[in-house]
Amino acid sequence: MKHLLIVVDMQKDFVDGALGTPEAVAIVDNVCAKIHNFNGDIIVTYDTHHQDYMNTREGKHLPVPHCIKGTPGWELDAKIQTALSEKSYHIIEKPTFGSVTLPEYVKKHYSPSELKIELIGLCTDICVVSNALLLKANFPETDIAVDSTCTAGVTPESHEAALTTMKMCQITIR
Repeated sequence: MKHLLIVVDMQKDFVDGALGTPEAVAIVDNVCAKIHNFNGDIIVTYDTHHQDYMNTREGKHLPVPHCIKGTPGWELDAKIQTALSEKSYHIIEKPTFGSVTLPEYVKKHYSPSELKIELIGLCTDICVVSNALLLKANFPETDIAVDSTCTAGVTPESHEAALTTMKMCQITIR
C-alpha cells in the first residue's frame, strides 16, 4: 500500500500574509511534524495567480491579491519549506481552488486501489475541501483522509463546516 500526503497551499499569503489567519499560523508546527514523520510520497500544491489576478473571476469575488507567482507571498511558509527540504516531493501549481491536474497526476503515477491519500493544509473550507472532493470523485474506492489538526479554514466555523461536508462524503477526518 502506497501512502500519499498532499500538502495544500501552505504559502506565506495564506499563513501570515495577505489572507493569513491566527488559525493558519497555529497549524504550521503540526504540518511540519506531519511532513517530517510521513513515510511516503508527497505532493505540494501552490495556489498560483498572476499580475492580472484582479481581472479574473476569483479576483472580482475576492479582491485581495494573493499568491502572485514570483512574489514572497507565493512562496511556501519558511518552516514548511524547511520541513520539505528533508523530503522529495512533486509540485502542482493550481490557478484556482481545486486542481483537475491533481487527480490526473495521481492516476498517471499510482494505482488508486493500492493507495492511501491524506490531505493537510489551507484553507480547509476552500482549497482542501475542493481537492479532497475532486480526489474522492475520481477515486471513490481509495482511502482518503484529512488531518483536522493540520488544516485551518477562513474562520473556525467554516473550517468545521468543511470537515463535516468531507465526512458526509466518506472522507475520513482525523
